[in-house]
Amino acid sequence: MNRRASLNAVYGWLLLLPAMVLLIAFTHYPALSTLWHSFFSTPRGARPSHFVGLSNYNAMVNDPVFWQALWNNLYFALGTIPVSIVIALVMALWVNRKLTGRGFLRLAYFTPTVLPMIAVANIWLFFYTPQYGLLAQIGHFLGLPSMNWLGSRRTALPAVMAVTVWKEAGFFMIFYLAALQQISPSVREAALLEGASRWQYFWRVLLPLLMPTTVFVLINALINAFRVVDQIVVMTNGGPDNASTLLLFYIYQVGFQFWDTSYAATLTVVLLAVLALTALASFRRLDRKTHYQ
Repeated sequence: MNRRASLNAVYGWLLLLPAMVLLIAFTHYPALSTLWHSFFSTPRGARPSHFVGLSNYNAMVNDPVFWQALWNNLYFALGTIPVSIVIALVMALWVNRKLTGRGFLRLAYFTPTVLPMIAVANIWLFFYTPQYGLLAQIGHFLGLPSMNWLGSRRTALPAVMAVTVWKEAGFFMIFYLAALQQISPSVREAALLEGASRWQYFWRVLLPLLMPTTVFVLINALINAFRVVDQIVVMTNGGPDNASTLLLFYIYQVGFQFWDTSYAATLTVVLLAVLALTALASFRRLDRKTHYQ
């Protein structure tokens, strides 16, 4: 019996081995290597890197662009995550009903998801173009003045946020739609027979049943909010005056434009720490309210 149990354990570890190797090679090792390099200087020509301790972190604390990028990213996350999730849920509830052309609606909602972000950013770049863009034409028709959406500090980041919501809401809708289709119609019938209104059914029955999906979508939305770079490069390049610079874009600038790889590693460590702590806190808080079937 012990021999059989040992063989089963070995067999189980062998099944896990490919996934473990990929996880260690492409996740854990790069993270630890990044942490290690953050304590060294950037090699310059014939001058090798040397241990500098916490100097990179001290420079980061005194870097105003870093704080601006971090604040922008928090504002970006708070502005896009709730809106994307709410729109995704509303769309899923809508296309889950028996409607004429339901398949076309599902396709229309999901289409932005399959488009490359570079293509999406260029499409919206045309929409935002002053004088000639779609929004400018609509504003001209309504008698409104033309606005430089991407050239103003006040509107540049919200304009990029709108693009992100437009692209991600359809992706999150698919998960909610799949979860809705797993809920038996008898649950709704039973709630209505008990005298529950449609709002009470949604708030007290349907929403708790969708909490596992909400936790999954929330964690993914959180990760996506902190790895935004494509639309920033295409639409604003971080401007004007760093008003739309996000943390990952700043890491890209420091690492590949300024070629300060050690400082970029320091910023990456902070990004990983923010993501890990925020995701862990969100998961622990929501998991207590989640009921798994």
